[in-house]
Amino acid sequence: MSNAATIIADLAAGNRRFLDGQSLTRSQDSLEKLKTYARVGQTPKAVILCCSDSRAPVEMIFDQDIGDLFVIRVAGNIIAPSLVGSVEFAAETFGTRLVLVMGHSQCGAVGATLDHIEHAEIPRSENIHDIVSRIKPHIFAIAAIKDIPRGEKMNRAVEANVRASVGQLAHASRMIESLTMQGKIEIRGAVLDLSTGRVVFLDP
Repeated sequence: MSNAATIIADLAAGNRRFLDGQSLTRSQDSLEKLKTYARVGQTPKAVILCCSDSRAPVEMIFDQDIGDLFVIRVAGNIIAPSLVGSVEFAAETFGTRLVLVMGHSQCGAVGATLDHIEHAEIPRSENIHDIVSRIKPHIFAIAAIKDIPRGEKMNRAVEANVRASVGQLAHASRMIESLTMQGKIEIRGAVLDLSTGRVVFLDP
């Protein structure tokens, strides 16, 4: 299995192909791969924990194919027990070396959390409130900053939320802590700019 740096370089190259309209993925090839993986099982190169937003299709923006990525999607790319369990499953079962937490610009969950902090807007359901409550501590200080445009505040909040999720995930369970300490997995963060399609990988 490739190390995390090699996998990140591969994902970055795929994102450049996506931006240039030079995707290598073809539907017929993908179908054949699906049939093969149905017989022999999967060996994904990376685990991607990302937002559920329909504008952020992970395989497409990284020009990856069926079987390449183990994708976990949840609004606001938050860390919750079932999501941690999914990361554990992939890391233990497939030996996947990279876990990438990816947020994106214009994130609705982050925006709703800013509105909740700044204008005391009440989330429309208990379950949405749970998402907001998980994001709120990580962006509260940013929400309190005065005299910066909403867009800039959103961008800062999105990155802060990704970094918080990376930190939380690293200590979310004894299994993940052990794998990280042994160098068997690396947890990194990234942000997708919806207006350009470009992914920026955050420094550790």
